[in-house]
Amino acid sequence: MKSIPLWVAVPVTVAVALPFGLWLGTWSLPLWLAFIVWAEYFALGAKPAALRVIVPSFLSGVVSAAIALIFSLLVGTVVGDAAIVAGGDVSWFVGLPLALVPLIYVMQFLPFARDTGSLPYFNGLSMGLATFFIGTYTNFGGLSVPADSVLLPLITSVPAVLGGLLGAFLGWFNVAIMTPFGRPAPRPADTIVDA
Repeated sequence: MKSIPLWVAVPVTVAVALPFGLWLGTWSLPLWLAFIVWAEYFALGAKPAALRVIVPSFLSGVVSAAIALIFSLLVGTVVGDAAIVAGGDVSWFVGLPLALVPLIYVMQFLPFARDTGSLPYFNGLSMGLATFFIGTYTNFGGLSVPADSVLLPLITSVPAVLGGLLGAFLGWFNVAIMTPFGRPAPRPADTIVDA
């Protein structure tokens, strides 16, 4: 059987993703986040081995974001509504940089987050921050804490984790449906023709 070309496989993969963002009600996932991780799969070689780097690195990045956000919210309990421009912004300007220094430093000790793992780690970090700051995931799937709770990042990180896992699956799926059934995917060296 011939392989499905990329121009067909991508729309099919998008169609597979849509129910996760449209049909799950309060559990609907951020498809923009999943699509970013899907692209990351291609950036890291489009091979299943990339998942061994993407998944732990991305998840570690989301956890790091949650820790940094919780720390910043704790700073806010000390500095209150102190402001540079907007009420409470001092807690973010102090808390996030202070928390991120050790969270970025620790990457060098995480074997999966070094080298190629740095992209998914930072991606997880940015997506964990994004799902908090856009403010639409504060009551994800019925999970909730009081709006002023320092534990709110634990709720907003859930769609980041699930969306990231969906994106990793989408990357794998996209390549899998482009591979002829019954044959392994061609290696780049197999496609080179000697002159």
